[in-house]
Amino acid sequence: MDVDDPQGVGSALERSGAFVVHRMPALGITEAVQAAVRGGARRVVAAGGDGTISAVAAAIAEKDVELAVVPAGTFNHFAKDNGIPLDLDEACQLAARGTNIRPVDAAWVNGRLFLNTSSVGVYANFVKGRDKWEPRFGYWAASAISMIRNFVRVQPFSLWFRSESAERPYHTPLVFIGVGERELKLPTLGNRVDGGRRGLHVLIVRGRTRARLVALAFAAASRGLRAASRTPHLDTFLVEHCRIEQKHATLAVDGEIVRLQSPLEYRFGEGALKLVVG
Repeated sequence: MDVDDPQGVGSALERSGAFVVHRMPALGITEAVQAAVRGGARRVVAAGGDGTISAVAAAIAEKDVELAVVPAGTFNHFAKDNGIPLDLDEACQLAARGTNIRPVDAAWVNGRLFLNTSSVGVYANFVKGRDKWEPRFGYWAASAISMIRNFVRVQPFSLWFRSESAERPYHTPLVFIGVGERELKLPTLGNRVDGGRRGLHVLIVRGRTRARLVALAFAAASRGLRAASRTPHLDTFLVEHCRIEQKHATLAVDGEIVRLQSPLEYRFGEGALKLVVG
């Protein structure tokens, strides 16, 4: 778990008597979990937000090691999607005593694991701006400032998209890739579709102008992704793998900004994690 523990998650896990708790900065989490697995650990608890969970999952994906989650982040998308209780004590009890293990999908981009979403373009710029302004204004104000600034400064870019179902160039302000089928209709914006199809859900906005983005946003928010995908503003694909070639490679991965070398190689991992769910 991360060293910042305002909710007392570490103390709650220690009280369970079932785990050895390690508090550490985010950059050292994956390596620490790998060492624990080499030492014989067969269940690992990720206590934190989606970024912390991703770092833990990267060390145990496609291995015979169980992942338990104690959600302690801002949004906890992964926990909510998989029915993990958000109550601290309930989650700790589940982590310590749960016996129901379910295979859960994940994905990789250039070898970096992600659990929820990855994006290139305007959303990655939004996250970068939000992180810049958050220490000064707080999370929500920083989000609003970054959204407005990036909408005004929309900069489409050129890329070449290749998958098993399509191969073509795009000039676009946004590419979004989700693990599993995603929905854009409010109030379930960005969530997995309940009972949706498996795979990498790729959404590519077509067009160069802010007007296109506004039209797409209204169509998606009012009528959902399926309706938006029938407009001339959006192409969608459900694939096992894809490749994006572009000049720059700054992207958002589970809400964090990373820089990777182009081309970006995305791969879907069906049942890559053994998640404790009950």
